[in-house]
Amino acid sequence: MKRSAITLDCPDPLALAAFYQQATGVEPHPKSDADFAGLNRENGLLIGFQRVDDHRAPSWPDQTVPQQMHLCFDVEDLDEAEARLLELGAGKPAHQPREDRWRVLTDPAGHPFCLVRG
Repeated sequence: MKRSAITLDCPDPLALAAFYQQATGVEPHPKSDADFAGLNRENGLLIGFQRVDDHRAPSWPDQTVPQQMHLCFDVEDLDEAEARLLELGAGKPAHQPREDRWRVLTDPAGHPFCLVRG
């Protein structure tokens, strides 16, 4: 079995794809539309974003609405990557379990993701 895609539920697939495109530099999939958008496969993996009506953002670290999954990205400089992503529209939860080793941020749809010192 080989991994091929990770898909996140969200209210606006094109907007969330644009956020991750700016964050990662991976080009958008040419067949992206308002119901499903994606970033081209990188290392065999497509990151997809699908429209879900009445999407409820995860409430990390509280589990009222569980996160269900999160993405991790290796970065060279945590402070620099965090500042850039906050400028792009990411959020930063108050709870940071190991801020010296990784940072937990949220994308514009509320999904937690981690920046990990690479």
